[in-house]
Amino acid sequence: MATGFTKDRVGTYIEKDPQGTLDYTIDWSSWINSGDSITASTWAIETISGDASPMTTSSNSFNAGSSTTTIWLSAGTAGNKYIITNTITTNNGITEERYFRIFVKDRSA
Repeated sequence: MATGFTKDRVGTYIEKDPQGTLDYTIDWSSWINSGDSITASTWAIETISGDASPMTTSSNSFNAGSSTTTIWLSAGTAGNKYIITNTITTNNGITEERYFRIFVKDRSA
């Protein structure tokens, strides 16, 4: 995980302002075996019923042969907690997923 993430008893999370558009990166290097690399990466953003300003993504990426994946996130409703899930497949055909939470907090107030 990148700088700024915090862990609690549930897992990993980070705070985000609803006005911010930020990138979030997962480093898979401690999980991927030597000689293996990421060949596909998909992301899912939790949908919250009745959400006035759902969290969205403008892009996501990974570099073939690397061990990191990145997503750019924007919006989100202050007070909501979103689960962001990344699923990867490696060139050895292994599929795995990791998630983190984003707590949206209005920092301009």
